[in-house]
Amino acid sequence: MSKNNGFFSEFKKFIMRGNVMDMAVGVIVGGAFTSIVTSLNQDILTPLIGLFGGTDFSYLTVTLGSGENAPVLAYGNFITAVINFLITALVIFVLVRTINRFNERFSKKEEKKEEAPTTKECPYCKSTIAIGATRCPHCTSELSE
Repeated sequence: MSKNNGFFSEFKKFIMRGNVMDMAVGVIVGGAFTSIVTSLNQDILTPLIGLFGGTDFSYLTVTLGSGENAPVLAYGNFITAVINFLITALVIFVLVRTINRFNERFSKKEEKKEEAPTTKECPYCKSTIAIGATRCPHCTSELSE
């Protein structure tokens, strides 16, 4: 029975790690975002494109064969799905690009703040010397710091 406890405790550690939780949140938000983009495309963009093009994509079909049970290719739905994909990809690209630019600017500011000084000024002769120096190489004064 200790094998089961070890397995479940290991599984619990895995689930509670930050990156797994981040991934779960990302999947949930991604699903919600997909429904928003689908609605944008089907309810707003497709009718507007149909207004200019003369037809709504979702109704484009081709009947294969004849009779009541003939198969129907709904290629308009495929066009709508492609448009959904392109809109989603564009929005994600813009978001990732914006986040990357923000991170670059933020990390550059942090790097500048974190840099420790490597030199100091001699209080006697005002020469620039190494930060760890105990004696000035220029005036040979002993430094108390």
